[in-house]
Amino acid sequence: MTLNIYKKLMVSALLCLGTTYSALAQSKTQTEVNADLSVYRKQIDSLDKLLIQVLGNRQRVVKEVGIYKKKHNVPPLQPARFKQVLDRAIISGEKENLSAMFITELMNAIHKESLRIEADSVLKH
Repeated sequence: MTLNIYKKLMVSALLCLGTTYSALAQSKTQTEVNADLSVYRKQIDSLDKLLIQVLGNRQRVVKEVGIYKKKHNVPPLQPARFKQVLDRAIISGEKENLSAMFITELMNAIHKESLRIEADSVLKH
């Protein structure tokens, strides 16, 4: 199912590239500008929805990892593993013209939530 979400994300991204307007003359009316912006905003909304779905899938796997770690007496926080994940994300982000600072903040937020989910899954099992 995760692969399917990634496929949807890629298709959506390609559609965005195909439908994105080039810069048009500045003589547009406010109504035309609003209509153009509406197209962009719909694309962003669609991509945001896919991002949330991918994050939800990730967190479901994190929950399973938390249960597994508890069963095998592995501590939830593994700094070396997080460093690997972060370094890989920064490299991937740079290829998408995303700053290392943004990727670091994003991955720290995801990691913090992942640790919370792992802790919750341990308490429930």
